[in-house]
Amino acid sequence: MEQKPDTAPSSRVLLVSGREEDFFQIQEILGRNPAPLKARLDHARSLPEAKLMLGQFAFDLVLFDYEAGGAPAVDLLSSFFDAGFVVPFVFLTEDADERVISEIIRAGAWDYLDKAQVNTANLTRALRGTLTLRALQRGQRNAEEQVRRLSQAVEQSADSVMITDREGVIEYVNHAFEELSGYSRAEAVGKVPRFLNSGETDPAVFRDLWKTIVSGARYRGVMVNRKRSGETYQIEQSISPVRDAHGAITHFIANGRDLTEHRKLEAQLLQVQKLDAIGCLAGGVAHDFNNLLTIITSYAELALDEAPAGSLLKTRVKEVLAATQRATDLTGQLLAFSRKQPQSLRVLDLNRVVASIASTLQRLVGEDVEFSFRPGAEMGSVRMDPVQIEQILMNLAANARDAMPQGGKLLLQTQAVHLDDSYVGTKQAVIPTGDYVLLSALDTGCGIPPKDLPHIFEPFYTTKPAGQGTGLGLATVYGIVKQNNGFVWAYSEAGIGTVLKVYLPCTRGKRDEPVHREVPAKAAPHGSEMVLLVEDEAAIRNAAADYLRLCGYKVVTASNGRDALGVAKSHPEICIIVTDVVMPQMSGGQLVQEVKPLLPRSRALFVSGYPGKTVEEHRVVQLDSNFLQKPFSLKQLGHKVREVLDQPAEMSATT
Repeated sequence: MEQKPDTAPSSRVLLVSGREEDFFQIQEILGRNPAPLKARLDHARSLPEAKLMLGQFAFDLVLFDYEAGGAPAVDLLSSFFDAGFVVPFVFLTEDADERVISEIIRAGAWDYLDKAQVNTANLTRALRGTLTLRALQRGQRNAEEQVRRLSQAVEQSADSVMITDREGVIEYVNHAFEELSGYSRAEAVGKVPRFLNSGETDPAVFRDLWKTIVSGARYRGVMVNRKRSGETYQIEQSISPVRDAHGAITHFIANGRDLTEHRKLEAQLLQVQKLDAIGCLAGGVAHDFNNLLTIITSYAELALDEAPAGSLLKTRVKEVLAATQRATDLTGQLLAFSRKQPQSLRVLDLNRVVASIASTLQRLVGEDVEFSFRPGAEMGSVRMDPVQIEQILMNLAANARDAMPQGGKLLLQTQAVHLDDSYVGTKQAVIPTGDYVLLSALDTGCGIPPKDLPHIFEPFYTTKPAGQGTGLGLATVYGIVKQNNGFVWAYSEAGIGTVLKVYLPCTRGKRDEPVHREVPAKAAPHGSEMVLLVEDEAAIRNAAADYLRLCGYKVVTASNGRDALGVAKSHPEICIIVTDVVMPQMSGGQLVQEVKPLLPRSRALFVSGYPGKTVEEHRVVQLDSNFLQKPFSLKQLGHKVREVLDQPAEMSATT
């Protein structure tokens, strides 16, 4: 259905006149106007009625009969303006002289019309003019409102705002600037921004900034400013020129965004990325590296057993074994800080673990370092691998020893702590509130320089001379702590010492006995069972088979899972399968699954040179009972084989 055009009046006119015929005449004239100029006409017959109607309704135009109200027109106009009415007035006159008309216009009337000239054309002209005037008035109000809103927006902006004149003298700063810089508006206005210079921004940056903005272009860059307190902060500045109606630059406006927290988060992310990158590298090379170390260790052990007692050969082979042990420790550190180290988790009393290794720590730091351990009372339990706790302690102790070449004191202490929101809020990290066990290492060494302190947990970062440090000690601590959902902080002052604090979350559950894993000093116990040894690395397979035969076992071998299936079918007397986890053609876990129907009473021992997470993904190993991480010694292999064979049936069951 077709809609009719809107013919509603677009404006409202008030006629102030005591004569009815004036109203009807003007109403008829206005009715002839086109839609945009149609107007509703209201009639006030007296001055008081006109004032009342003006107070109630918004009129676009007042047509005022010169004779209305019986008072001089100038006085009438003044009374309206004094009452606050801002409406265009057009006076209707009859035979008025020039002097009267001049007074009316000076009093504020917008126009006048001789009654004899009241017709469609003149009224339309008057109405059009007054509508234009009203539109303009609504526009100086809209502009004021826009300025007010703009001012509020700038004042409430989260970014700092600074306005300077053409010479760079500050004329205005907003509240965010005051909060960020610490300077009040009164302190900043009238100065040039140079008072914010920290000295850490290259002077070339400022030269480029000024050259850019005076040319009329916008500048964007990052600089380091100094707060009133002396603390520095990083700010991303966007500075734009402000031009007048002729295009000349009159002011500059600078919007600044505080990047301090953002950069801290970026630094934390960079640290995580570094660890991930090194972790990927460690995981990638761990398998091959651990296989090589296993080969070296195995054949060195075999050579050591055959070397004459007291011979130079025996001494040299021992040095080879010592070097492989250091290489093994280095691999373990790589896997630890990359959080890929296999874990045998237990519920532990931290005091007990520290006490069990205290004598070893004293030997590590040397006689010229006074070592003491102060255990805390009523400590909660932690769920960790005890070997990883020992790694933390050894690295903390070694780090303290290196900081005290002339001797000093090292104190290890533990205590139960509860971290609430007030503590967590002071740290730039995500820390769950709750109960923790705090392990602190306090030394009286040379301290860590402030420039090095933020980097001490980075892999391969070291301040020691070349050849005297790997830069993995504290990175290892950091990786282990993070792997166990804890966190670590360092506090240090040059010439006074360093405090390293490790927070480990408490756990519930019955405490287990700590297990101290060491390379067995004694030869492995003998046995007579048949062992199926599955290893794709020929050198490892041959060395391990030779050693197990020396221990009395009957050994059959296979280079992969497929071959091992054939061997198992022809040797039903096999009691234990020693197999690599990750192999071509068939994994160790799949092999054991397929052998179970053939050898239902056999046991399984898994070995691997891959990181723990890779092994755990196969879901076939129990780290405590049926797994041996490469590199291992032949004695470790012999002990583990005997341990698995002697386990109760339910403990050695495979998935």
